[in-house]
Amino acid sequence: MSILTPDILAPDEIADVVARVMRDFPGEYWQRTDRERAYPTDFVTAMTEAGLLSVLIPEEYGGAGQPLSVAGRILMEVHRLGGNAGAAHAQMYTMGTVLRHGSEAQKAEWLPRIASGELRLQAFGVTEPTAGTDTSSIRTRARRDGDRYVVNGQKVWTSRAEHSDLMLLLARTSDPAEGEKRTAGMSIFLVDMREVRGKSLTIRPIRTMLNHATTEVFFNDMPAPAANLIGEEGKGFRYLLDGLNAERLLIASECVGDGRWFVETATRYAQEREVFRRPIGQNQGVQFPIARAHIAVETAALSVDHAMRLYDAGQPCGAEANMAKLVASEASWQAGDTCLQTHGGYGFAEEYDVERKFRETRLYQVAPISTNLILSHVAEHVLGLPRSF
Repeated sequence: MSILTPDILAPDEIADVVARVMRDFPGEYWQRTDRERAYPTDFVTAMTEAGLLSVLIPEEYGGAGQPLSVAGRILMEVHRLGGNAGAAHAQMYTMGTVLRHGSEAQKAEWLPRIASGELRLQAFGVTEPTAGTDTSSIRTRARRDGDRYVVNGQKVWTSRAEHSDLMLLLARTSDPAEGEKRTAGMSIFLVDMREVRGKSLTIRPIRTMLNHATTEVFFNDMPAPAANLIGEEGKGFRYLLDGLNAERLLIASECVGDGRWFVETATRYAQEREVFRRPIGQNQGVQFPIARAHIAVETAALSVDHAMRLYDAGQPCGAEANMAKLVASEASWQAGDTCLQTHGGYGFAEEYDVERKFRETRLYQVAPISTNLILSHVAEHVLGLPRSF
């Protein structure tokens, strides 16, 4: 039963709802799942039952119908309280592709079941080994065959595929015509993995430095019903771009949460840890880095809030969303480095939980978009500099 109602909008009310859920998931829980490389199923279930993962789904489909800023606050609080929403955050922004571009029949069929937790939509197959960030070069093909498509190809860095029922898949359905952009001819499908997993769809886990449940996915003559094509054939790249601002801002919110956890943790340790018969926080060499980290995180939070307001108002915010993601990811990393340094050798000890959060927050300068790509976007589209190669 959801404990989030459509009337809850204030940040303190959202924080209270998240705190109630997070009471059952202290640091020890996250240390154990990290150590065992286990998917935090109990956490995802609790978030679902509380209505926190369906917050962006409209009320008529069983969600709370809240703006993106509310979703961002939820993820930020999870991370501020020591958790990691990476196991479930994609359900918030991948759902938006179905909501904005799916047919009425598709929305009626899938969104209520996603909102209730009957189905998980947490995987998005975009990146490929030979394409990387050059999405226009993807090779995964979907060939029309009567009332279905047949898909062949491979995706990589597809997180949560093993723990998701549904996947959004970007595949090429045709080659660009002469004069068209290279991104023409790509389409998006909603894949019901329950029907093809272990048959025409194979999932191979990728072991990484953090517990992010990421995988390679292989498609071997995988059938995809034509009824599961999202929007119009050939316009999938446009639909993909449409959801990127939301993705950037939700990830930036998580970074702010991480940054605040690091600052709070470092401050507490600096007050409690005594060396030479006085707390180490009495030394400016310890104080000042923590203060700088705090300033960086709170400045990033202002940037995220500003971009969120633009997004919720339906105004253009591509540059603002990208800049917010960049400064938030760098601020959380700065705070993480400061927290680790404040703890000294103990920062590397598992029991203090700093090293886990340190590893986790480093991801966000690489994914879902790298810092260099954001800089390239700002240079070209904001400053008007020549396109770089």
